[in-house]
Amino acid sequence: MGSATIFFWLQLANVSKSYRTALIIAGIVTCITTYRNFGYYNSWVEAFKVVTNDGGDYTVTLTGTPFLYEYRDRGDWMLTLPLLLIELILVMKLPHEETVSLCWKLGMASVLMVALGHFLEIQDDLPVLWIWWFLAMIPFCYVVRTLVVGLNEATSKQPTPAAASLVSAARYVTVVSWLAYPFVGLAWQAMGSVGLASPTALMYEQIGYSLVDVWAKAFFGVLIWAIASEKSAVEESGRLLPH
Repeated sequence: MGSATIFFWLQLANVSKSYRTALIIAGIVTCITTYRNFGYYNSWVEAFKVVTNDGGDYTVTLTGTPFLYEYRDRGDWMLTLPLLLIELILVMKLPHEETVSLCWKLGMASVLMVALGHFLEIQDDLPVLWIWWFLAMIPFCYVVRTLVVGLNEATSKQPTPAAASLVSAARYVTVVSWLAYPFVGLAWQAMGSVGLASPTALMYEQIGYSLVDVWAKAFFGVLIWAIASEKSAVEESGRLLPH
């Protein structure tokens, strides 16, 4: 994540001014996640004690200090998920009014989804958990529908087939990653509600979230850079008049 931040910001001079804001935001997203990941690591180390006898099997015990995994959504996703959507809209270079409208709608929908998802994270009662999951899926489905259907026309109007292909890829990378987040969280909560939660289950949940973060933020940011580079090259060649 940290390497991705450095890469995105070093590439600012290589893209047109119109796309630099999108690339700056891509770097901010990975920078936020890098900072938060250090916090998760330190919290994890404090929460579990690992002991091995003469290089044999490891024994993991709780130290009594809680692992603050619940702050992942509030401290990270509340900021990064809206920014991910905004950077995609900005790099598409839509008409100004449409850009502003989509940024607000998608940004607010993602914030609402994360806020509702917080109440899902703190539930121990399985029926109540499903209620909050269903409510969080309403803004989630709005965002996914917009990405899959609502941006089709705008994607087809990109200046080159390569740019259109990259924008399409970025849209679907976002959809796939968004589909992964709620189901990873739901699986963990469901295990906890039936007494299956454990340090091992928690470990797998955090591994799952971390892999999705790399896909949704670092790899997605590379696609944003590729779109900006392609469209900048087209504009500089004179084949496209800037808006």
